[in-house]
Amino acid sequence: MALSVNLNKVALVRNTRHLGIPSVLRAATLCLQAGARGITVHPRPDERHIRLHDVFELAALMQAWPDREFNIEGNPFHNLMGIAAEVQARGLPLHQLTFVPDSEGQFTSDHGWSFPADAERLKPVIAQAKALGARVSLFMDPEPTQMAAAQAAGADRVELYTEPYAAAWSTPQRVAQLGRFVAAAQAAHAAGLGVNAGHDLNRDNLTEFLRAVPGVSEVSIGHALIADALEMGYAATVEAYNHCMALAHD
Repeated sequence: MALSVNLNKVALVRNTRHLGIPSVLRAATLCLQAGARGITVHPRPDERHIRLHDVFELAALMQAWPDREFNIEGNPFHNLMGIAAEVQARGLPLHQLTFVPDSEGQFTSDHGWSFPADAERLKPVIAQAKALGARVSLFMDPEPTQMAAAQAAGADRVELYTEPYAAAWSTPQRVAQLGRFVAAAQAAHAAGLGVNAGHDLNRDNLTEFLRAVPGVSEVSIGHALIADALEMGYAATVEAYNHCMALAHD
């Protein structure tokens, strides 16, 4: 099971001034040194956080970490595929593309793809991503009936959108929400898909999620992890999240 650190919020703070700090590259390096298994970025068309140069600089950095993964998220019908093609053309590492159905000005990712509605338009961009040598993960709501269709469209993995679980974590709906993700993961595995997860996972809710949901390959965590790092530092924060993940297997 891998922890991929999403660095969008580091870039968001940096972009409020013109000083280049905090450094996205430095953040990635410190997280990788502390044991993160991957780096995730979501370069939106308006560049409000991750900018195009960040993607290429991070991809170049990942050459020094051949056992780690670089994951680029985004809408394949906006800027994502052009960015991915340029990364590949430069001979830089690109391990996974996570397709997210965001609108251009969307505040944050808040829903997954829908099948069969999105199937036909996703198939060619999934094929394009695979031709670039990337694994394809589709951002999906925890709907078991959708998983076989995601696999049929060509996806390798799904990333389960975990905000409903996180929002219910301290409420009576917690168990029911967790059950939805268990069922979705089981359906994904039955369809031959790998399972990733992400959105609003944190040090409080992560262990329980991973104990219950079978076979999660990767969690992508940004907002909560970077918020923790403001108080604890990158290294201690990554170690804390890896500890939460290890507890899930005790």
